[in-house]
Amino acid sequence: MDAILLQILNGLDKGSAYAMIALGLTLIFGTLGVVNFAHGALFMLGAFCAVSIDKLFSMEMVALSATETTAWGTPLEIRTLYVEAWFGDFGQWLNEWSVLVSILLAIPFMLLVGLVMERGLIRHFYKRPHADQILVTFGLAIVLQEIIKAFFGANPIPQPAPDALSGMADFGAAVGMQAGAVVYPMWRLVYFLFAAAVIGAVFSFLQFTTFGMVVRAGMADRETVGLLGINIDRRFTMMFGLAACVAGLAGVMYTPILSPDYHLGMDFLVLSFVVVVVGGMGSLPGAVAAGFLLGILQSFASMNEVKQLLPGIDQIIIYLVAVVILLTRPRGLLGRKGVMEA
Repeated sequence: MDAILLQILNGLDKGSAYAMIALGLTLIFGTLGVVNFAHGALFMLGAFCAVSIDKLFSMEMVALSATETTAWGTPLEIRTLYVEAWFGDFGQWLNEWSVLVSILLAIPFMLLVGLVMERGLIRHFYKRPHADQILVTFGLAIVLQEIIKAFFGANPIPQPAPDALSGMADFGAAVGMQAGAVVYPMWRLVYFLFAAAVIGAVFSFLQFTTFGMVVRAGMADRETVGLLGINIDRRFTMMFGLAACVAGLAGVMYTPILSPDYHLGMDFLVLSFVVVVVGGMGSLPGAVAAGFLLGILQSFASMNEVKQLLPGIDQIIIYLVAVVILLTRPRGLLGRKGVMEA
């Protein structure tokens, strides 16, 4: 039972990232009909927002001590963070919680990136074949990837979690099991709760606001909504920005779990598209459900007992599930009838 619970937690951790990226992909495909292969790059840009803020808050001023010397007789260097010198204890708090501060700055940045991407490039490919959309967005992803590589280098950049959330949580004791039976990194639990909050906020926005209701109506019948005098194109552009924000926030919070590098977006992109296909193209609930389902399956496939029985199964389990789904239910688990079906 302990091992099963631990693997479920691992699956929810991976599934949270899959679900958030797949949710953004599905929002774009469902509203604009665009297959966006640059969406993984948006996840990467969010991660490097956190890297940039951490580097900014970690900048130090160096002064030479007038009284203290090193073992070689030279004046001792005294290093002080700029934010601590400027803001005192609040500056120290900013440095400690830079990941969470990055969220506030990543939201407007990713919204701007999404709007510029949609208005400057994607809008010209709405009526083009999906193959053209894939080629141009994949090319954009490579360009963004190389820009990040040029500025930040090719090596992963470790990002620490705040000290208060960097330890282990006794999850077993919290659910009534023996103390110490199931301990789990606290930040991974925070990431799952954060993903659940973001996903819930997106669904609530689409379900309970007038803007969201119009968008859902436009996803179902764009032409009719346009005939009512509603500028549905402008609303869909905002949805592209929202999808970019979701991907960026997923990247920001994932940095303490996996050190970001320039090909982080590509690593998640393919898996996220598989999640979208399994859940159903254009189905928001399907994308979220498939993200968590495939994350849990991948976690169980990573168990040593399973890998000894079926070597390499953890690397291909997601693709095997996708093949089975496409053969038996081409529209996906929760996809609309007629979508991706002959």
